[in-house]
Amino acid sequence: MKYRGPVDLAKFECTGELDSGLVKRVCYNAEHSYMLIRLKQTWYHYCEIDHGTVSALLAAGSKGAFYNESIKDAATGGEFGCRDKTVPNF
Repeated sequence: MKYRGPVDLAKFECTGELDSGLVKRVCYNAEHSYMLIRLKQTWYHYCEIDHGTVSALLAAGSKGAFYNESIKDAATGGEFGCRDKTVPNF
């Protein structure tokens, strides 16, 4: 996991491999509003991300475009970024 290290996925709901050029797998823990996402071969994490956003990502016609517009850009602005938030322990 980039910026974090290994994470046990036992407490996450994970997709299988996704048919997307960018977004390959998504794991979400609703209790902590915490998402792990594999973009190509690298895992990233997002904090305080609501279930609705994760569901919209998975339902999007272009998961890569949705990620770039609604998650990545929001994280840069602090909405889903983990830099100033408590990162759950798993």
